[in-house]
Amino acid sequence: MVARSLHHRASARRTNLTGFVAAALCVGLVGSAEAQDAERGLALLTSKVLVAAEGGPSAINHATVLVRGGKIQAVGKRDEVQIPTEYEILDLGDLWLAPGLIDLHSHVGGSRRDINDMVFQTNPGLRVSPTVIPANNMLDRAVGAGVTTILYIPGSGTNIGGQGVLMKTGFERYEDAVVRDPGSLKIAQGDNPTRWGFGMGRITMAWNLKNQIRRGIAYAKDWIAYERDGGTQPQRDINLDVFRDLVARKTQVSTHTQYYHLVLTTIIMLARDFGFATYIDHGSFDSYLAAPLAIEHGVAAILGPREVMYPRPPRFDTDGRVIGSAWGFQQAGHQQIGFNTDAPVVPQEELQLQAAMGVRYGLDTTHMESVRGLTIVPAVVAGIEDTVGSIEAGKDADLIVVTGDPVDPRTSVEMVFIRGRKIYDTREERRRW
Repeated sequence: MVARSLHHRASARRTNLTGFVAAALCVGLVGSAEAQDAERGLALLTSKVLVAAEGGPSAINHATVLVRGGKIQAVGKRDEVQIPTEYEILDLGDLWLAPGLIDLHSHVGGSRRDINDMVFQTNPGLRVSPTVIPANNMLDRAVGAGVTTILYIPGSGTNIGGQGVLMKTGFERYEDAVVRDPGSLKIAQGDNPTRWGFGMGRITMAWNLKNQIRRGIAYAKDWIAYERDGGTQPQRDINLDVFRDLVARKTQVSTHTQYYHLVLTTIIMLARDFGFATYIDHGSFDSYLAAPLAIEHGVAAILGPREVMYPRPPRFDTDGRVIGSAWGFQQAGHQQIGFNTDAPVVPQEELQLQAAMGVRYGLDTTHMESVRGLTIVPAVVAGIEDTVGSIEAGKDADLIVVTGDPVDPRTSVEMVFIRGRKIYDTREERRRW
């Protein structure tokens, strides 16, 4: 009986090993097929391309986009772009082509149970990257809505929640999904840390932030001096390493900040006094009152999901009007206005509805501001505009095929390409969103 049991276990192990090897080979073959698919040349013929480039044309009618090796090779009018003979041609008819949408405030890139560690109020060394679950159910739905890149960040339970990761939504391997790690340092001000921070008030929060940031900057400067002049190498502190990237402006501070006085503090403390590349996340309610200072210090406004200021006397004075935050920033002359969901607070697949809300409450879209707020603006703000955010030669082929204006809630997404790979096609699978 013992001998038979041992034989059975050995056979089971061999069977499991065989299955594992077969699965690995299948994954390898699938990966190879995907790589070949991305390498194959593809010509997309479409009635309209929303280019959304900085300083370039907003759109091109009756256009051709060439894709190869995961990159956009060319874009232009059909009579201006020569299609190589070996390229596959996909005629999209009356459908439009737009850049993949980008959300710089999302919590659905992985395990949401692990993104708030509230033992300490400042946790700059924590990373969400180990919690990433590529192609999870919520990201699958995001792909169906045309969201191709997100900034997956820690929660707002503490003043410094840790480091986010910029990632693509449609890939099954972390190595394929990651765009940049760290994607940002998440800082939170206001109600959430106050509510969850053991009764801590705003004075203590301000001290915590400033004390930690000063230590981080000093650490980064020690490394700069060592790399420039030599001498004794500083002792590495993994909790402060992110400040080397911040001081070098290789990453940004994404700030959970809402009301006017909090946004004002964000701009003064993080951008003006410490000189970080900083942008506003949320920017809700009356945050637009800080727009002139945001413009002065180059602080972008990535707004959502509560992006209206409604009449609530005597605390606020809106002359009885509902005021859109995007409209308020735009009226002040702000050019870097984008949108976010704070998913799952608003589902990731409803990102375009945040831009639609901005338009509903006054945002002027003469120059495609709403589409730019979902594409090139967040790309520039996150420092990834060289690879995503617009349909230009040399950039990643992150493309969405849509029935019209991607901000219009009546528009549907028919097909999605990420780095040239077709990730989603409603002709081949059920519609996700």
